[in-house]
Amino acid sequence: MADNASLSAPALLEHSRARYTPALREAVGRLAAPMDTIAGYHFGWNDRYGCPTADDAGKAVRPALVLLSAQAAGGTDKIGIPGAVAVELVHNFSLLHDDIMDGDHTRRGRPTAWSVFGTAQAILVGDALLALAPQALLQATEGGSSPADTLRAIRQLTSSTCTLIEGQCQDLAFEKSDGISVAECLVMEGGKTGALLACACRIGAVLAGADDRISHALHRFGYHLGLAFQAVDDLLGIWGDPKLTGKARWGDLRRRKNSLPVCAALAGGSTASRRLSDLLTDPGSADDDEWQLAERATLIEAAGGRAYAEAEARRQHATALAALSEGHFSDRGEEQLTTLAAFLVNREK
Repeated sequence: MADNASLSAPALLEHSRARYTPALREAVGRLAAPMDTIAGYHFGWNDRYGCPTADDAGKAVRPALVLLSAQAAGGTDKIGIPGAVAVELVHNFSLLHDDIMDGDHTRRGRPTAWSVFGTAQAILVGDALLALAPQALLQATEGGSSPADTLRAIRQLTSSTCTLIEGQCQDLAFEKSDGISVAECLVMEGGKTGALLACACRIGAVLAGADDRISHALHRFGYHLGLAFQAVDDLLGIWGDPKLTGKARWGDLRRRKNSLPVCAALAGGSTASRRLSDLLTDPGSADDDEWQLAERATLIEAAGGRAYAEAEARRQHATALAALSEGHFSDRGEEQLTTLAAFLVNREK
């Protein structure tokens, strides 16, 4: 990758996409039909019939973090490509399954894979992407990573994937539970989002041969950045513009997700908090009634849930940057990661 210390975050993301996408396409291309077509549809590479498209393929944050972390640890972005591919495969496995679990019909402004190809096929493709991830990492030795570091990276990936799945399981369980505390919510979000961002940051350093001090600092940076990222995601899940997010309006409210703004609002103890609690526990409250959804959003904001999530995003962002500064990276490496972190907590989609 060319000297990109002064590039904007979108430019950094596009640089990383150009670097890892050929390897990702090669990995996905090994899937048997029709799984290759379904996976390509999900990634935005083709339509439902397999014809090439140029649809939105997502932000590609996690693979970018792998490549930038490899560089920050003193390696090249090339050595991180197998890790970038592996992390992106795991992430998209989780998205395919998450869309099914949440009943989402739209992702990135187009129908979700399960709504086009059926639930069973989407589940199997998600499983296939997960199986491809460690295979992708095994190719790291060809890029210059040592066998020992490659094994460390695989262990990190599998451990983080287990934590991600546990977080997703908690997220589903919380939808049917009352009285979820803010602390419980943060633990859950640390699993479903923080774990894989932490893995992305650490795995790049590991493949580059970094010592534990460097890899641990990047792991902490990624974990807290993940919590900040999820706090913003929670805000967008309620107040985001569907034209920008590519998702239905008030999607999290329709599913009665106990996201961070909701948990914080319910814990506020105000009149708005109590009214919100009554609405959420009322079996007669309709989850598809636009007026009632709008009222829930208004009550969450009145009870302080929106302000709390915004403050938490800033706090987790600051904690991530503090962890990054402890690693004593080069000015260039720290600047790139700092630029991307700022972009992720100030996004509108």
